[in-house]
Amino acid sequence: MITKCDPPGCTRAGTCRAPKTRDLKEYWMFCREHAAEYNKNWNYYANMTPDEIDAEWERETFGIADKDREKVNKDEADYVNFLNDFLTGRNTFDKMPPKRTVSSQITSAFAVFNLPITASWREVGTRYRALAKKYHPDTAHDKSSTAEFTRINTAYETLKKYFKK
Repeated sequence: MITKCDPPGCTRAGTCRAPKTRDLKEYWMFCREHAAEYNKNWNYYANMTPDEIDAEWERETFGIADKDREKVNKDEADYVNFLNDFLTGRNTFDKMPPKRTVSSQITSAFAVFNLPITASWREVGTRYRALAKKYHPDTAHDKSSTAEFTRINTAYETLKKYFKK
């Protein structure tokens, strides 16, 4: 689709695209003469300090600015050291202590709330409030609700100790 040249008063076809800003997301449409004039006066590095220009150039040329290169080199060295230790000292990795196991009492408490053992304290609290409201003896006029409410409170106290609250 051919559009009209963007400068006011120009009636020629806008066949040349020119960026409005440095991020190159919006464009003007110019005729050849206006595009040449715009390109002659447009400065990609306008409003940037010399340090910002250098960092931009390094990032565009090398993929990273010099000031950030030291951190990247350190991260790469740490990763290489980890891999080297893993490959050469495999027996130390194999002798790592096993993950902490959760007691059956804790597992049962999570089961009362129908939550996985990876649930957070916030999830436990939310589920406790919902179940306590449902099974509280004052609101649920069922004889079995008292036993269920006691079971919910016991599980909650167990998880409270587990989460150190």
